[in-house]
Amino acid sequence: KKKKRFGKSLSNRAPALLIEIIDRKLRYIGKNIIKINTFKVKASQLNHETNEYEKKSLSKRWVEIVGNKIQRDLYSAFLIKNVKENLEEVNIEKAKKEFKNFVKSHNKEMERIKKSGVKTLKCMGF
Repeated sequence: KKKKRFGKSLSNRAPALLIEIIDRKLRYIGKNIIKINTFKVKASQLNHETNEYEKKSLSKRWVEIVGNKIQRDLYSAFLIKNVKENLEEVNIEKAKKEFKNFVKSHNKEMERIKKSGVKTLKCMGF
């Protein structure tokens, strides 16, 4: 019986290839990718309001932060945007200052996606 590994193989390589392509294009304009220490930042587990880490299952697509229902991957991106210069920890104070604007943008985009009728991936949680 032949094992079907195409999906796993693709998922293991595609993100790295995408990053490689983006990095090459950035170098054309004299820029480069800045990589955070994902092991130390743990963006998908951190709640910036309580400064506590909570392990979440991959199937949990939404998190609640101070009464706001936020899509998990977008929240992780928000936290990564607020990483300190050492690239190893989130700047909690900066994140707290910018969170209100993030929530506005997040909710506006979620409404736009819902109203657009565009089919979304299940991983987005819709």
